[in-house]
Amino acid sequence: MKALRGHWQLLLITVVVFALWQTPVITPLKILIVFLHEISHGVAAWGTGGEVVSISVSPRQGGLTTTRGGNLFVIFSAGYVGSLLIGVSVFLIALKSKADRGLMVVLGAATLLIAAFYIREWFALGFSVGLGILMLACAQYLPQSINDLALRVIGLTSMIYVPFDIFSDTIARSGERSDAYMLAEKFGGATVMWGGLWLVISLVVIGTCLRFGLGERSNIGFGQVKGNNSLKEL
Repeated sequence: MKALRGHWQLLLITVVVFALWQTPVITPLKILIVFLHEISHGVAAWGTGGEVVSISVSPRQGGLTTTRGGNLFVIFSAGYVGSLLIGVSVFLIALKSKADRGLMVVLGAATLLIAAFYIREWFALGFSVGLGILMLACAQYLPQSINDLALRVIGLTSMIYVPFDIFSDTIARSGERSDAYMLAEKFGGATVMWGGLWLVISLVVIGTCLRFGLGERSNIGFGQVKGNNSLKEL
């Protein structure tokens, strides 16, 4: 009961996301996580001396990043693990700091820059530009608490989506072309082996984040109680 009182908002977000998982309501969030997945491939290419040629996402929650050079092992591995780490980082920053507006500005500006330099397909361009503008507007015009809530939703959805996507892409449909399939093709092993390894890593990262990141209370205060300078949960 103590955990329920202290974290009921996060539990409610998780329940709502799962309840609406197969509906169009969650589709934009899923595409956002795919976008983070593709960005992670790009960051891995840059970080290992390569370059990004293009990035794209589709309305069917598919994505493609074309790179040149760099370490292919790191690039192939970075999609799921990288998007998970981005999600966990967003979640923890929202949970542990008051930098919500600043983080939203950074995410919005980065999204617009990526759209300008690396995205050419119409759907991906419209999605990324719209997302970037929405994030900047949220930071500019909405209260701190709403920015905090939005970032928590993004972080939690990423944490939920990544292991689900790993299982779907690399274990349940191991014969289809995926990051794990290409890794196995290039470096050996089986698609299921690489997918299983990423799945274990994702669950360990999520478990560690929740165990050491939540604390006793995580609920957002949406109003000020008179006679007290501290923000209280309503």
